[in-house]
Amino acid sequence: MSASDERNAAAAGYAPHPYIGGRTAALRALAAWRMRWPGAPRVIVLTGNPGSGRSRLVTGFLMMCDPDYRKRLPLDDLDPATVPPDLPAPAVPSPTGRTAAQVLWLLADHFDLSADRTEDIFTELAAREEPVTIVVPDVDQAGPVRAAHEPARLVRDVLKPLAATETVQLLADVPRELAAELAEALPRGQVRIIDLDAPEWADPKGLVRHADTALNPEFGAPQLPYTTDPSGRRALAEAMAQRADGSRLTLQLAVQSVLMQPDGFDPADASLLPGSVGEALDLHARRLGADPQTLRLMLAPLAFAEGEGLPVQLWGALANAVAGRDLSQDIADGMLLAAPFIEPVGASQDEDGDDDDGDSGDANEDGADVPGDGRTLLRLMHPGIAEEIRSGLPDVRDAQTKLAMALLEAVPQQDWSQADPYIRDHLAAHTLEAGLLPQLLTDPGLFAHADPVTLRAAIEAVPLEQLGAPARTYLRTAPLLTRSQAPADLRAAFLESAFVEDGLAPYAEALHTLGFALPWRTLWSVPLTGVRAVTTGSLPLEGADGAAADATEGGESPAPAPGGTAATRPVAALVVPAGTPGSRPAPGPDGEAPENGGPALLLHDLLAPGYLDADPSQVLRPSQEAQAAAPFGLTRGADYLRVWARTSQKMVAALLSDSPITGADLSPDGVLVVATERGVTARQIIAAVPAATPTVPAQRAGTADADASHGLEGDHS
Repeated sequence: MSASDERNAAAAGYAPHPYIGGRTAALRALAAWRMRWPGAPRVIVLTGNPGSGRSRLVTGFLMMCDPDYRKRLPLDDLDPATVPPDLPAPAVPSPTGRTAAQVLWLLADHFDLSADRTEDIFTELAAREEPVTIVVPDVDQAGPVRAAHEPARLVRDVLKPLAATETVQLLADVPRELAAELAEALPRGQVRIIDLDAPEWADPKGLVRHADTALNPEFGAPQLPYTTDPSGRRALAEAMAQRADGSRLTLQLAVQSVLMQPDGFDPADASLLPGSVGEALDLHARRLGADPQTLRLMLAPLAFAEGEGLPVQLWGALANAVAGRDLSQDIADGMLLAAPFIEPVGASQDEDGDDDDGDSGDANEDGADVPGDGRTLLRLMHPGIAEEIRSGLPDVRDAQTKLAMALLEAVPQQDWSQADPYIRDHLAAHTLEAGLLPQLLTDPGLFAHADPVTLRAAIEAVPLEQLGAPARTYLRTAPLLTRSQAPADLRAAFLESAFVEDGLAPYAEALHTLGFALPWRTLWSVPLTGVRAVTTGSLPLEGADGAAADATEGGESPAPAPGGTAATRPVAALVVPAGTPGSRPAPGPDGEAPENGGPALLLHDLLAPGYLDADPSQVLRPSQEAQAAAPFGLTRGADYLRVWARTSQKMVAALLSDSPITGADLSPDGVLVVATERGVTARQIIAAVPAATPTVPAQRAGTADADASHGLEGDHS
């Protein structure tokens, strides 16, 4: 399996792969791996420089591994040693834009595993009787935030354990700096590195074929003297391929530059042919009479763009920021200058282009990338161009700082609800690389509006000791936000409670001033563990033992609040283990004290922070009339609650907990008290009661109240 195989295949008259156009040696190695040929390695690590064509090779190979796609390929015309056997398609979890954990759970779903923990996934795969085949392309595109270095985490946490699992047959497309780390974890004979830039895997004839096809008018090239004449076209293709020195990206840029702007190009002048991506940028600019540095500055915002791409309306302002001068006219006049290097998200990929290192965005039926919200986005047509532009800047951190400041200035009145989605979702990524992210993480509005997947990934890349208290609260809540896929209003509600739980009441209060439709206001929270159940009720202001029942821990005697009466005070009774400080033994059914070791009750003010020192037997439950007249009902699950309007049966609030719920109750006045393994929190429901609809009866219809929340008198939901 070497470059000599290319010559042997050509001598035998085999046709090249219609999508790859070469790479016979690599395809033979991959086919032997797929059929588990004797002596073939169990793990193949595919690597190479950016633009070497790794993604194109993997895509072309997977075409032959897919039973349906195989029917559309001329397999009988190809070298038989390059065609894998007709087997079920391998698992192909795409890491583009995903975290290592997300990729791993994609595999768990694909193989229908019952694992509850990530480590159990490897255990279940190892226990399978039949080997499984997994192909992981585009590892260098992993992660929602580029500067968070997710590719390294994917190799360490996913690919290395997979490679070490004897029942897994693995092919991974990995950047060169991570290839050796993955391969060295396995014994010799089980792994092979295929470096597409190494001489044994070189494909010079395939590169010439690629250029010749791209220059051919039959495949869309313009009618030019050096494209219509076969011999002249072949000579130019050979010259381009020789200068490109194996880089499909360099070759592609050279071809696109010539075809988009043929004026000033002399095919006989080898000095006009680039030998690298950087030369392709500079030669194109000079041929069009422009300053190469101006072109690089124009493209710099796109080189730093996150996600699917940069909104076109932000491009000019960000380019001005990086350049430190006005580039508006350069951009307006320079579309031919930038055209070979950019693409709109939504445009079909160039079939002859080397789409190495993957793409981002969803695909429509024609295979084109489509931005999720219909905006016009731009991106560089290959990550290798972005890498070249970033490496040419004198100070990457300074450039990111300028971009971050320009993005902040583009937020209208600093109102995140009016900000462009790109700014809301990706500002954290820019400030991360600028070293400014901790300073940004004090705005509760940004916390609620930003995409929790990208914001969480950026924050997790910062050492914990550098984060302030609000950021640590967000980081604690982020798994709940990502798991629930909640919209901004519900994210704000979850964060509002989290801030109260962590003693950051001003941040919670701020969320009530930012226009969110919050379903509740969190009244108080206590970090009390071991609570088995909760019950709401009321307490006479004077206890039976003559002691004032309204004395709080601090000795204050607040006035009765709404929900009580002139003679009673709303309270929450918490069922806690005996001996809990401040608790009293729970009264038995007949009012007598229970035996030693029984449950105890701890009383807490329902509407404000503070425990109460009072006799639990004096707590009164709401009357049946009060419960029947209550506007809300409660439905409870193991880790979620739903509050619904009794008249309309419509849900007005939903609560998802990051730990199991051990008790819950809803007072007639709409105060929801929830106990989890972490503590107890009270929320006043403030959502409007939906109007009743004529088709729904006033009484409950088909919605179950919460399961037992056994407090003073059992389940009173």
